[in-house]
Amino acid sequence: MNKMIAYCGLDCEHCDAYLATMNDDQELRKKTAKLWAELNNAPILPEHINCQGCRVEGVKTVFCDSMCGVRQCAMKKGIDTCGDCSELERCSIVGAILENNPSALKNLKG
Repeated sequence: MNKMIAYCGLDCEHCDAYLATMNDDQELRKKTAKLWAELNNAPILPEHINCQGCRVEGVKTVFCDSMCGVRQCAMKKGIDTCGDCSELERCSIVGAILENNPSALKNLKG
């Protein structure tokens, strides 16, 4: 599977944190930090918006690196993505992502 597909099925190449990192785009970092801070009710600053992809070597956002339950679960199980997990269809950890992002499920099953 494409290494730029995250454990949850989202495509890292379309993530604003990834795009801001790859393009060193400070305005996109500011915009993303503001949005993510509001969505997560957390103090996320532009300098936190640095990520080279969920499943590749390199820098990750603090959330993706240490707070993402999906990533932690997949790594603990030693699976490439949630698509390799027998519990995918009934998983409460990745469920909300898949509900809101139909393309993520397609990526996992593809």
